[in-house]
Amino acid sequence: MSAVAAWLPGGRLHLQHGPIDVIARAWGEADAVRTAYRAACDAFSGVLEALCAELSLLRHPLPAPRPAGPVAQRMHDAALPFANTTFVTPMAAVAGAVADHLLAAMRRAAPLARAYVNDGGDIGLHLSPGQSFRCGIVADLAAPGLDAIAAIRAEDGIGGIATSGRATRGSGGRSFSLGIADAVTVLARDAATADVAATLIANAVDLPGHPVIHRVPACDLDPDSDLGSRLVTVGLGPLTGEEITAALQRGAAEAERFRAQGLIVAAILFLRGKRRLVGPAPLALAA
Repeated sequence: MSAVAAWLPGGRLHLQHGPIDVIARAWGEADAVRTAYRAACDAFSGVLEALCAELSLLRHPLPAPRPAGPVAQRMHDAALPFANTTFVTPMAAVAGAVADHLLAAMRRAAPLARAYVNDGGDIGLHLSPGQSFRCGIVADLAAPGLDAIAAIRAEDGIGGIATSGRATRGSGGRSFSLGIADAVTVLARDAATADVAATLIANAVDLPGHPVIHRVPACDLDPDSDLGSRLVTVGLGPLTGEEITAALQRGAAEAERFRAQGLIVAAILFLRGKRRLVGPAPLALAA
């Protein structure tokens, strides 16, 4: 199946090819917006084929040789700063890197006031001076309702939002989690970096060895998974309030470490109705 493009209500552009499913929106002068959308379509052409051509390298744990394709290079570069202390492959950044790639093409093509590119919930953002976005955050798409709000201004230096965790997988997400977080949402300088950080923070929300956590090798669920035989979470039984707090604290410690390294701006972690905020505004709990 080849890549397809379609218009959605509200002036949004829909791009889809295989597992890549993107919604983009731009604001600005009408001619600029049209030019930006054409650029996004052009940039989308060939993305999936190029990623497939380097898939074996992209599934290899870092450090590893830098790939050749532009999206693959974004994936590699986003994941590499995290690789000195934990297992990670460039695949942890794939959705965010696609979003960044398309957003960059739109911005190169035309001056825009605001724009976003949403690839399956991992979002690249552009804000010109004086502009802002309000983004709703949902911990579990199976139980819709806003759990938090990110009020992002141009001066906040945030160019990406990404979410990872068990609930995102069960509600249409494509990746596995080594941890037990319902969801972790991260705000960072770009979507690819946010994507990696959300994955790793969600992995860290955990109670190692706890008997109510059911895990299986990732390769049993997906023989092509970059996680290989690493155990991923497929079930979670009852937890006490103290256990939930302890698991969230493990994830929050990882998020604080990433923030201290300048890799992320903020994060919010969800588990069984409890939440932890890491970092300053623009994140706030919804009413």
